[in-house]
Amino acid sequence: MKVEYLNPFVEAAGEVIQAEVQLDIRRGELAVQHSAFTADEITVLISLVGQVEGLALYGMSVATGLALVSRMMEREFPEFDDLAQSGVAELGNVITGRASIKLTEAGLRSNISPPTLIQGKGVKISTLQFPRVVVPLIFELGEIQVHLALRARDRRQAGVEVTRALVDVRRADG
Repeated sequence: MKVEYLNPFVEAAGEVIQAEVQLDIRRGELAVQHSAFTADEITVLISLVGQVEGLALYGMSVATGLALVSRMMEREFPEFDDLAQSGVAELGNVITGRASIKLTEAGLRSNISPPTLIQGKGVKISTLQFPRVVVPLIFELGEIQVHLALRARDRRQAGVEVTRALVDVRRADG
């Protein structure tokens, strides 16, 4: 996967977590995962379609999810109820939305699906024939594993559209 696809997600996660829960994050060591199984108790799944397509998955423990939602909503969540689930899903949605904006600013338009929340360790989520890059994001309340399985929709067409965007920018600059 190209670094141009990865960086917007890491940057967006840092911005969103800082804004929502006032915590700084640090990136852990990148890994490539070929397995379809999740190792996290909670996974938020969001699809991307457009010039960049694929999946963004945000995995975490229930404890981390509860800590994040408690901080975001400024009240304690003792259990992972519907409201807590909605808060974690929305966090993934906001991060992916912000990353999508960053991709668009780089000339790579993508739309995102509504988030899907998956509960349970060892759930099988297949990204078929392309591996996932896993980026651990570590902060005071825990860790989020960002899994990205992204690629250009059609390399030739994506290249043509990026070239057109650059030409349009040059025309706008005069």
